[in-house]
Amino acid sequence: MKAGIVVFPGTNRERDMAIALERATGRRPAMLWHRDAELPAGLDLVVLPGGFSHGDYLRTGAMAAHSPIMRAVAAHAGRGGLTLGVCNGFQILCEAGLLPGALLRNATLRFLSMDCLMRVERTDTAFTAHYQRGQIIRAPMAHGDGNYVADEAVLDRLEGEGLVAFRYVNDKGEAEPAAALNGAARYIAGIFSENRRILGLMPHPEDLVDPLMGGTDGLPLFESLASAA
Repeated sequence: MKAGIVVFPGTNRERDMAIALERATGRRPAMLWHRDAELPAGLDLVVLPGGFSHGDYLRTGAMAAHSPIMRAVAAHAGRGGLTLGVCNGFQILCEAGLLPGALLRNATLRFLSMDCLMRVERTDTAFTAHYQRGQIIRAPMAHGDGNYVADEAVLDRLEGEGLVAFRYVNDKGEAEPAAALNGAARYIAGIFSENRRILGLMPHPEDLVDPLMGGTDGLPLFESLASAA
């Protein structure tokens, strides 16, 4: 699998993402600068990693969504190319209109830095094929703006079309307010695009891909991508 990671001013999770991708695929991903106008030829996967692009000025992801490279990312996604956005990357995908909804300030109005539990909602996708449906996985989260919001019609469509990828749950697998301290609507931690070739999620699976990191709950996501490509 040939992957590229987009780096914006303020991105700080690109190295974590590169470790995860290289571990799963055996290939080092390319680092792409946000002012590049084109993507490398033959790219299978584009990743927008976490961080604080442009210092989170205006709104999280708003300025990055208008970077030159995002036109190429949109074209890649439009062709059905695999696209992954984690944390700030999820915010950018929403601001760019590649995923519906928006990420607002956490309900606590505090930055959340802790592990969370997520339930895998479907496994027939390029991102989740190596998980089991209903599996509960652990992932670190580190965000101040992880409160996923959308109008009721959009939320109903996401539910009805099976586009909710991951949902915040407790250790019994139950979705409840205490499991989603950021206040995300319907406990949504991640969503797919209509063709399920784009995934955006707030927690960081790339930070649990090796026992030395404290676990491997995130590794199946990257192994799924490697298998799909």
